[in-house]
Amino acid sequence: MTTGKKIGSITAIIFILILAGITYYKYYFVFGEGVKAGDLNYIVKKGYIFKTYEGKLIQTGLRSRQTGTVQSNEFEFSVANEAVARKMMENSGKTFELYYKEYKGALPWRGFSTYVVDSIVTMREPLP
Repeated sequence: MTTGKKIGSITAIIFILILAGITYYKYYFVFGEGVKAGDLNYIVKKGYIFKTYEGKLIQTGLRSRQTGTVQSNEFEFSVANEAVARKMMENSGKTFELYYKEYKGALPWRGFSTYVVDSIVTMREPLP
């Protein structure tokens, strides 16, 4: 191998490793995780090629993004586990505490959201 071919091979390997690292960080590295609580607004299965479960949780309390405007907190998420999604569908309207993971980017087979719910912590009837 000539020196030019060695440099080209090393450069290609370094480029591929950097690209793999960026892809891992963007789509597979768990940036954050935690629990969100609120009333389940909806959960649906949708998608053109990859059918994923998507939902929205209405959190208690109010916040104002602009002066004079008041709106509820909404948490939009995808659900990784079909059994968890089915349980949520059967109990729509109840108050849930959901354990989620946050990624930097969404993958089509994982869902439309960067927030992915993988388990239900608690579930109860909503407060009157």
